[in-house]
Amino acid sequence: MRSLPLWILAGLLPQVSMAQTTTETPTTELPEMVVQSQRLNQARTDISPTLGANVSTLERSTIEALPVGGAPTVNQLLLTFPGVVQDSFGEIHIRGEHRNLQYRLNGVTIPEGIQGFGAFLDGRAISSFSLLTGALPAQFGYRTGGVIDVNLRAGATDPGGWVSAYGGSYGTFQPSAGYAGTYKGWDYFATGTFRQSLQGIEPPTGDRNSIHNRTDQYRGLVSVSRLLDDTTRVSFIGGASANRFQMPNNPGQAPEFTANGISDFNSSMLNARQWERNYFGIASLQGSRGALDWQVAAFGRRSSTHYVPDVQGELVFNGVASDVRRESNAGGLQADASWRLNATNTLRFGVMSMAERSIARNASTVLPLDAEGQAIDAPFTIFASRARTNWLHGAYLQNEWRITDRLTLNVGLRGDYADQAVQASQLSPRINAVWRPLDGTTLSLGYARYFTPPQQDLIAPFTLTQFENTTNAPLSPRSDLPRPERSHYFSASISQQVTSRLTIGANAWYKQATDMLDLGQFGRALVFTPFNYQDGRTYGVEFTGQWRSERLDLYANLTLSRATGRGIRSSQFNFEPDELAYIAGKYVRTDHDQLVTASSGAVYRPWDGGRLSAQMIYGNGLRRGFANSEKQPSYATFNFGLAQDFSGPDGGRWTARVDLINLTDQVVQLRDGSGIGVGAPQFLPRRAIYAGLSRAF
Repeated sequence: MRSLPLWILAGLLPQVSMAQTTTETPTTELPEMVVQSQRLNQARTDISPTLGANVSTLERSTIEALPVGGAPTVNQLLLTFPGVVQDSFGEIHIRGEHRNLQYRLNGVTIPEGIQGFGAFLDGRAISSFSLLTGALPAQFGYRTGGVIDVNLRAGATDPGGWVSAYGGSYGTFQPSAGYAGTYKGWDYFATGTFRQSLQGIEPPTGDRNSIHNRTDQYRGLVSVSRLLDDTTRVSFIGGASANRFQMPNNPGQAPEFTANGISDFNSSMLNARQWERNYFGIASLQGSRGALDWQVAAFGRRSSTHYVPDVQGELVFNGVASDVRRESNAGGLQADASWRLNATNTLRFGVMSMAERSIARNASTVLPLDAEGQAIDAPFTIFASRARTNWLHGAYLQNEWRITDRLTLNVGLRGDYADQAVQASQLSPRINAVWRPLDGTTLSLGYARYFTPPQQDLIAPFTLTQFENTTNAPLSPRSDLPRPERSHYFSASISQQVTSRLTIGANAWYKQATDMLDLGQFGRALVFTPFNYQDGRTYGVEFTGQWRSERLDLYANLTLSRATGRGIRSSQFNFEPDELAYIAGKYVRTDHDQLVTASSGAVYRPWDGGRLSAQMIYGNGLRRGFANSEKQPSYATFNFGLAQDFSGPDGGRWTARVDLINLTDQVVQLRDGSGIGVGAPQFLPRRAIYAGLSRAF
């Protein structure tokens, strides 16, 4: 692993894979089913190109070589990419955005769920995945802060399976199994994972062991497809996750209220829990005939979150205990096509329509206030609920014009309409230019107009008058509904292949937003609430680099960014009046703003079957304090891994691995409980060691 100054100068390149498998291309003739599958896979990629976007990619061989191997979720793997900031509850921020992420499986968008700290997909299920950022082409709408484009394993091109057991510190145990194959013309892949740990959520203290922090997580996915003829394929993907979390406790907290005659309560004995469930399904029909490639897909998703409070304890400490339920059921159709008009022009077009039924329920137990504003020991419960059917409709048309062998222009127009709590629409032009003036040199310029509706299922169901004269009275008297964000996005990048092994690059972006969306955790439940800044600005630059050789792969990223907003235009009741007044008059940092973010890593193959890996993640601190005017301390964590393939007594291929996380045992406080929309302090886990054994077949 290189020294610190080196990784500051280099990192991962746009449109270049971070690491690729070193397996040589076989010279034997491939079976017809494999050839047809590969051709249709390429056709699916051609439908939704990444021209002009910044693209970072991880292949399965690299995923399994990194520390923790295939055990991490997609969000954890994204930390190896440039511009990705880690936060508590498993949240990530890309280029100064809070969520605003779009997940696509095999080219089909998965409707956004009530995301929390659980995840639906493990690294072992992935053939490859990419992160797309910047000025995106017109087919990408709504969630445009980053597109996570996932290609799943397939039986025709990647047959075989595994069983694995992995675990170690914090009582962690994570078995998994999966298999990909073909049967009577059907291509299938299935995987399942269970995870149990005593470190489910980032704890509120820096101690080695947290109190009341167990999690049980179940995840499963199945993918099947069949070639109907040489040019047509039908596919189905289904997945589910069910996650249960205890809410970690912070000992030594002082009670503030008396409820049911109790005014003394041990905060380490609180017993709050949260459940998350997510289910999705995608059915698609894909075709490629002559100059026309197309795919039509129907999708559905059910997502729910339920926070169960410790009513007595939370009343004593907070004066309010809320049983919070959020549910979202969504379904729709997506159609995309690519038509090669001639040798220099490719026309792409598509439509998407989605309906969502969102349901929000709160049962809040509170204390009444007397005429002097003092709490009275007479708890009662206020019930609030809201249900609404929301619609999103979008269509796009764009043309890729290859002006010369070295210059390509992609021009498109997208139209969107949102029928939600606030109705809105927008026409959004997109333009990207890619120029290769010299061999190995690529320049990109792009502009995109973006339209981002808020998550309806996260909007609070109650009215402010319900809580007047109670211990849950609103901080401010206004509660305007969140509205869609509208923004102008500019990006520019350059990449240079210095040698056959070394590539470096730089990417810059600037975003000017009206009604900029953000999310905050206002309360103990880990359910976020959307709100708008009247104006927002996000900008930065990424430096990236990659070295790849037969035995050694190196990557490094350095990102400098700033995310600011001015004026709160919705959900104002969550803010103190003096904070609202301060933000109204000047730009403030968003709570997830981090000026300097860096990551680096290495994969070394010193002998046959052996892999040594190292990873570093650096951040100079998220925001904290009044109106986010201060920041947390900087930190750097180091992870190491060792994996070895070997032949077992049964003649099969086995892999043993050992991983060391947070080698220096650094105490990292991501949050201290202050700042806009920050509900509690959170620390990264201390040093941990894990080991695993898997059998491939």
